[in-house]
Amino acid sequence: MTTSRAGELLRKPGDPQRATFLELFFDLAFVYVLTQLSRVLSQDLTWRGAFHTLVLLLAVWWVWCLTATVPDRFNPQRPPIQLLVIATLVGSLVMAVALPAAFGAQGLVFAGAYLAIQIGRSLVLLIALRGHELQRGAGRVLIWFCVSAVPWIAGALVHGAAREALWALAVAVDYSAGKLRYPTPGLGRSPASELPSVAEHLAERHRQFFIIALGELILVSASTFGGDGFAPDRTAAFVVSIATTVLLWRIYIYRAGELSAAAISASHDPARLGLSAFYAHLVMVAGIVVTAVGAELVIAHPTGHTQPAWIAVILGGPALFLAGRARFEYAIFARVSRDRPIGLLALAALTPIMLLVPPLMAALAATAVLAGIAISDAARARGRPPEPPSPPG
Repeated sequence: MTTSRAGELLRKPGDPQRATFLELFFDLAFVYVLTQLSRVLSQDLTWRGAFHTLVLLLAVWWVWCLTATVPDRFNPQRPPIQLLVIATLVGSLVMAVALPAAFGAQGLVFAGAYLAIQIGRSLVLLIALRGHELQRGAGRVLIWFCVSAVPWIAGALVHGAAREALWALAVAVDYSAGKLRYPTPGLGRSPASELPSVAEHLAERHRQFFIIALGELILVSASTFGGDGFAPDRTAAFVVSIATTVLLWRIYIYRAGELSAAAISASHDPARLGLSAFYAHLVMVAGIVVTAVGAELVIAHPTGHTQPAWIAVILGGPALFLAGRARFEYAIFARVSRDRPIGLLALAALTPIMLLVPPLMAALAATAVLAGIAISDAARARGRPPEPPSPPG
């Protein structure tokens, strides 16, 4: 493909920056992906299970992130780009099917689907950009995914602690290479100009994935509630779960969620701020996945003895969300509202007490903390002009 043909795949300066229906269609696969991740954790509520869930979450998040950046630079109306995104959707579904047994019998399926997506995307872009200056960037990414393919495949061929160590190494290689902008002998590092930086598109993609994650929480809650009838205690647990979902949405969207596009535009380094927001959303999404596991447990077992592992997910999910939300707020305003760390401290202080009460009461306590933060946000905004974004320099 000539330079002119390659240029046809790129966004033009005047092209719309909004996310497209193609990207919304792609995101639908991740409702199922996140539901499967919740299954991984709920099946093994131990530190080892949490580690497995973390490694798998990092892998699927990296697939979503790199796919989400393709329409930031390339025209999503072009058939080659549409086919690339749809192929990634199919590969993501294969990964999702293999997720619950990824550290068991389906390890090779999971690793193979992950590498097929990452290497395949890079190879397609390398060929499509032949003769264009951006081809070097696609080459760097392809080389680094070939490097990480070694521990991914080696890990899939072994079991137990060996697989855990090799896949943790593979994830570390993938994320470190991205963080360092893919330094490659003979090709150097990717310049900052090649990083995603279209403010409106990035901010909208962040919001869309967060809503997808909330959709997974609603799906898990409703599916668990519908399994065994409408007993009063289970109904109360379901109502608490939905209230938690609404509060997570409200806390997320308040100001920082609304102003992320303006903050990226105002930043001296929009690409760096966009990447910072990606990582903050990773922590928030992890919090929602953990919260979904807690909601499933509480709806299924609202009364009786509360196990320590149950408290870890019932209170730990909202805590993870608040930590990610605080990081996101700092990226937008260069400061963190006091109610975020106060909420984290409150959840930590409640932990030993919640061991003495039924699971429903523990979930209600977590919801009350989130409600306090939402009320504090509303009270702080009353009578004051909207605060403009002021990202750190």
